[in-house]
Amino acid sequence: MKALFIITGRGIGGDAVMGLNIAQNLSNRGFECEFALDRTAPGILFKKRSIKWYKMLIPQAGGHAATKSSLFKAALKALKGTWEGYKLIKKVKPDVVVGVIGGGAVIGCLSAKLARVPAVGISNTPTDARICRILNPTIMLPESGLFGIKGMKNVHSSYSPIDPKITMGNPDNALKRMPPSFKEDLPTILFSSGSSLFELMAKAAKRISETDIEANIVVVGHPLKKDFEGYLQSPRIIKLGYIDWVPDLYSLVDLAVLSDDGVMIHEAIACKVPIIALKGVKYGRYHNMASVFPGAVVESDFNNLENTLKRALKMKDEMMEKASYYGEKVIKASDRIADIIVKAAMKKI
Repeated sequence: MKALFIITGRGIGGDAVMGLNIAQNLSNRGFECEFALDRTAPGILFKKRSIKWYKMLIPQAGGHAATKSSLFKAALKALKGTWEGYKLIKKVKPDVVVGVIGGGAVIGCLSAKLARVPAVGISNTPTDARICRILNPTIMLPESGLFGIKGMKNVHSSYSPIDPKITMGNPDNALKRMPPSFKEDLPTILFSSGSSLFELMAKAAKRISETDIEANIVVVGHPLKKDFEGYLQSPRIIKLGYIDWVPDLYSLVDLAVLSDDGVMIHEAIACKVPIIALKGVKYGRYHNMASVFPGAVVESDFNNLENTLKRALKMKDEMMEKASYYGEKVIKASDRIADIIVKAAMKKI
């Protein structure tokens, strides 16, 4: 059988990771998986894995930060995107379409309905949650407002899908990549907002570098704007940029300061890493991930980060124990999502 994934974003971060993780699970079940990204997407993750993809229009409205204006503009583009998706489906002839997040979910589900092909939406924004569940089975991730709701037609809740290999990192490999300034006798704190480094996360690393907290301060992600590099000039900050050895890094860190969303929190949970979810990193959005993983994730705003970090370092063993409990459930998420997609693929419209 064949699955066509229509994925929002630039093909370098969390949305692409989720799509590829689900596809890997389906591939293990005998599916042939093909992919479509927005025509402007650089697709770095796909290039690194030597995966080809189709180019089409996949508009974005801004996710949780969407405004009436951005939604209107995205809706106009969605008409063209849906037609392009329809033509692609007719060309690829998949047994099921998987629309991944935001515009990818909406366009995937609309174009599949037009082409009379089964589809499954992967949702984490208000817009894709509203639209996709009307059309076909939709999986609500923790960032979605419908996550955890039971008894609603076409709605399934799931943790974000991760690759179980994320838990197989080697700390010695990470140590080899660290600069001479790295001190093995100190705890290591990871700061990251995903593949892209947002300004507030860069500021957070800078602020902590100016405190009396004794730790290795490691920052991951490509600065969203070049100006953000200025926050990382402290000799206490270890800038790693965009890396492809995250599993090794997770196995080394003692605590992670992450944005309050996305697959990276799930990956860290699976690796038993205690987490501080920094609120408002991405356009002021708030997803309350501390309520999704109570005890393993604590949240903080920017002004209280120093005190929150100090408390978390003291109770990191208890947080690690909680993360271990949730980690087992997170690792099973890909299987649950794949089961739903396989079931949809078996249906005839």
